[in-house]
Amino acid sequence: MNASAPETVATTAKHRKIIHIDMDAFYASVEQRDAPSLRGRPVVVGGDPQGRGVVAAASYEARAHGVRSAQPMRTALRLCPQAVRVSPNFSKYREVSIQIHEIFHQYTDLVEPLALDEAYLDVTYNKGDIPFGHRVARMIKTQIRSELQLTASAGVAPNKFLAKIASALRKPDGLVVVMPHQVTEFLADLPVEVIPGVGKVTGEQLRKINLNTIAQLAASSPGQLRELVGRRGADLWQRAQGIDDSPVQIERDPKQLSAETTFVDDVHDVLHMQRTLEELSQDVAERLRQRQLCGRIVTIKVRYPDFETITRSQSQGLYLDAQSPIEQLARQLLERTHAAERGVRLLGVGVSGFPETHYGVQLDLFGGMGVAR
Repeated sequence: MNASAPETVATTAKHRKIIHIDMDAFYASVEQRDAPSLRGRPVVVGGDPQGRGVVAAASYEARAHGVRSAQPMRTALRLCPQAVRVSPNFSKYREVSIQIHEIFHQYTDLVEPLALDEAYLDVTYNKGDIPFGHRVARMIKTQIRSELQLTASAGVAPNKFLAKIASALRKPDGLVVVMPHQVTEFLADLPVEVIPGVGKVTGEQLRKINLNTIAQLAASSPGQLRELVGRRGADLWQRAQGIDDSPVQIERDPKQLSAETTFVDDVHDVLHMQRTLEELSQDVAERLRQRQLCGRIVTIKVRYPDFETITRSQSQGLYLDAQSPIEQLARQLLERTHAAERGVRLLGVGVSGFPETHYGVQLDLFGGMGVAR
């Protein structure tokens, strides 16, 4: 494929072709792919139901029984007693995610990762000179299926907000295209809750004044919404008009590189925590070397079982890009927390403090390991 325009040139919001790719039941689908005996059966990936295990992902066969991500595993197995529980293998899921992103980059380098199973792609100018975004999306979906034996759903639209909504409408293996002239019609009858950031509380506030659909929200005024939900009112009104000028943010020159993992069950074993820090440090070190970066500051992120989240950092005189010293500092920082006494739900390791010549876009890469949808 030959690029028709520089991939790093930002496109104007008016003319963008954005694809949102979301893998279908990612963790569960990978497990079904790798174990033929699980295909066609309800599969839940997650922790031990005898403890505080939760569902990280559920196959569509399990979802038909009401099983959802983030449910307590006990609840999931009560809803679907015939479900097969599989312990998660995050190393495998990360490897598959890398393969998926390699496919993305065959078409465009304007890729914004959201999670292991989800990303935005700007294909306005793409490497194959393909004029239609929906054609690029179809090609990517086909390649993921043929090379990885997995399915993905895609939304294609003039902006990220619309593309993300579109990708969720026809799961699994869906493809929904929103042309610029279709935006108002596309949004009109959708419930207000499809707007990112409109959770249960905000949704109830809107419904109390009969703002149930996006069309009704669009017909309101920014001032009315500001009185109801505060400063977010103007943003909600813009989304209801289908407006989103935010560009696809690529990983270029970060101020921090980091990795984290969320445990399916709370971890109280310090040796388990240390092994996790070793794996995370290795991940960060590999990415530092790939980018030819070295940093002086090591940071760890700890989330306790009650969801309190803290960070601890330490600066060094030498620039680091190797796993061993990063891990050593991370272990020392862990000792400065209450992880051993309280246990942890999440651990993260990051390196920052790069030479000034490398500073560029600020990235928050603490956030890659959530539950899969």
